[in-house]
Amino acid sequence: QVQLVESGGMAMQAGGSLRLSCLATGRSFESYTMAWFRQAAGKEREFVAAISWNLGSTYYSDSVKGRFTISRDSAKNTVYLQMNSLKPEDTAVYYCAADYLVTPQIMPTLKGKHEYWGQGTQVTVSS
Repeated sequence: QVQLVESGGMAMQAGGSLRLSCLATGRSFESYTMAWFRQAAGKEREFVAAISWNLGSTYYSDSVKGRFTISRDSAKNTVYLQMNSLKPEDTAVYYCAADYLVTPQIMPTLKGKHEYWGQGTQVTVSS
């Protein structure tokens, strides 16, 4: 069974740092572009960051650019989201998604129609 399992979410103070992980199981994701999305209570899911299947490029939303870093360890089938300088507006459920051989810039345009989704992990940032 193919699964994306997020972890690492927790309650934090503003200004802190947190690293989320997304473990892919059930198959190799070496040829998949991986992305993080988030959904705050009462709001639509929004794109956060994406990383290409060949590690050649990354893509970020303007709201997190310069604060968040996406990376992946293909040997561990894991993608990470390092979040620094956290703000209360970063509070959301964070999801990872995967799609086969698309560029990172395509990920936010797929309108949620991704090949694989995780179940999400909650990040809460208090001021």
